[in-house]
Order: sequence, then structure tokens, then C-alpha cells
Amino acid sequence: MTDSVDIRAVQGRGDRRRFVDYMYERNAGDPHWVAPLRISERERLDPKKNPFFAHAEVALLLAWRGGRVVGRIAAIDDRLHRATHGDNVAMFGFFEAEDAGVSRALLAAVEAWARTRGRTAVRGPISPSLNEMCGLLVDGFNTDPMLLMPHNPPEYGTQIEAAGYAKVKDLYAWLHVLQRDLPPVFVRAARRLRAKHRVTIRPLNLKEFTREVERLRAIYCTAWERNWGFVPPTDAEFRRIASELKPIFDPRCTVCAEVDGEMVACLVSVPDINQALKGTNGKLFPLGLWRLLRRKHYISQVRLLLLGIDERHRGLGLYPLLITEWHQQLQGTPYVRAEFSWVLEDNRDINQPAEAGGAQRYKTYRIYEKTL
Repeated sequence: MTDSVDIRAVQGRGDRRRFVDYMYERNAGDPHWVAPLRISERERLDPKKNPFFAHAEVALLLAWRGGRVVGRIAAIDDRLHRATHGDNVAMFGFFEAEDAGVSRALLAAVEAWARTRGRTAVRGPISPSLNEMCGLLVDGFNTDPMLLMPHNPPEYGTQIEAAGYAKVKDLYAWLHVLQRDLPPVFVRAARRLRAKHRVTIRPLNLKEFTREVERLRAIYCTAWERNWGFVPPTDAEFRRIASELKPIFDPRCTVCAEVDGEMVACLVSVPDINQALKGTNGKLFPLGLWRLLRRKHYISQVRLLLLGIDERHRGLGLYPLLITEWHQQLQGTPYVRAEFSWVLEDNRDINQPAEAGGAQRYKTYRIYEKTL
């Protein structure tokens, strides 16, 4: 058996299956890793089913040693990102490696690929964009990840840094206990805001799902447009993500704020389906489907994944109102905890209200970059 690592581009259906499956093999021994549904992972990497590929070139790479797969990585060149930010950065994502030697070989292969395309830096892990899964977990390894949040071996950070990468941005996850009362000053501020600005509060209307998704996308894009690294998702991308989450939506977990009949802010959280998926190894049969159908018996927490205010109304200070209304709606439900994730480390509009509302920052995810 040789110790050399051979990096090969994915070719054909068999290699694609190996690319997906390696993540499950690599993390099988981690008690806190939760296997996502394999069918969802395959679709994320399928250009025919993920509209991200319409504006990006993606090379899937496998690391081989001694006749077996020992790692994987995706090299990503997103034209929409470069057009939005005017930079010259390629990305890496879907990163898994057996050891440090494999990590070096995989990252070197992405860097070589990026150079051939004229890129001057590589950033990641981003899988495949900031609108989906991104960041490397660097603290908080002793708890399970929530839905669509990464979880990885602790040594990955050291390995990536050893390859010449440095932190470019940290992302925070906050844990909020729903059974605990919000600070009175927080609640009073929310009441004043609602009365002063005549804000109407309602949950997401699933009967008008298509129209509601359009409203959510509009707020998401305007609320995030100035955030670091943000690329507005296309209509098709946003619809795909929303459609994937629709079966698990619970209107009680959502808050829509309207002024004069127009949606001006929203808060969307979703039940943490990872609690039902744990132990299924990403397979629907025989256990996964049964648990999904009985998910109400398994799920006690939610992930807050969208909190935004239309730019024209940002000066109203609606964040405390959204959080207060959402917190009150979830009283008496099976949900006892909520995660706010992910939040840019320098996003004071979210981090300060989260801390003021009693949430605890309990995980950090890191995005790295290397100049070529």
C-alpha cells in the first residue's frame, strides 16, 4: 500500500456516489454528527436539480490512496459572486479528509484549478454558497448540529491553517431557551415599537406559499445585500430551498410584520429535523421515513434561519419586536430551544438583540481564505 495521495476528478455516476458516501464514512464515528438525507445531498450536487450550477462551474474531486477514497472536495467558481463583489476568488466546499496529508493534497488541487481560471484567492469551506451550508466548526463540538448547519472533526481547522489559510470571517450560532422569559425591558421596547409604528403581526401563510416565498426573498435580498460575501439567490435557488423546507414548516415558528398591508420584516425558523434524522445514516428506509412521519414526537428545538427587515424600514428598530412575538408564539409548543444561525461576527443588528434577549453564543464557524 502506498502513502501517496492521488486526486482525481469525479467521472460518472459511480464517482458521484463515492463523493456523497465518503462524508458518511468519514463522520460515522462522531457521536454528534447527524447524517443528512442522502437523497438531498445527491440533489445538492446535481446540476439538473440545483440551480446554483446555472451561474457557477464546480469541479468535484476525490482523493484516493491505496485503491480507496480518503477524501473529497469541490472547487467552485461562482460567476454571480464575482459579478456581485468584483473580487477574483474561487471557493472550496464539501471538504472531508482522512488526515493532514489528504487535506494538503485536496486544497492544493483546488488552488491549482483556481489558478488555471485566473483566480487570485481561494475561500472556504462554502458548500456551495453562503445561501446554503458554509463555515468550518471551530468550537462547540460537544453538541449536535441543527438542520443545514455543518459539523466536522476538530482537526480540520488545524489542517486548513497548515495549508496556508487564515480566517477571513467568523459566523456565530446563538442558543436561546424558549421556556425562559425575555428580559422585561426587551418586551416593553417591543410593545412600544408595535404601537408606535402600527405594525401588524401574523404567521407565514402556507396556503399562499408561492406568494409568501416571493415576499420572503424580497426581504431577504434587501436585508442582506450589504452583508459580507452575500450573493442574492436567484428566484430558482430560493424556490428550491423553500420547497425543500416546506414539508417541515410550522407556521407557529414564523413571524411576518406588515405596515399598511405590506410585509416589511420577517422571522422564519424551522423545526430541527436533525433530531428525527439522527441514527438513520441519511437513509429513508427503514427508520428515516418512520421518524420523519412522527417528527412531532422527536423535535424539541428550532433553527432560526431568516431574520430580516426591509431596508426602507430598518430604522424602525423592529428586531426586538420580531423576537418577542416569535418567542410568545412558541410558548406552549413542544419547542424548548432555538438556535439563531448563522450570524456574521460583526452583525450588531442581530448579535446585540440576541444577547440582550438572553441567548448564549455557543458555536463558531470559520471561513478561511488564502491568497494565491
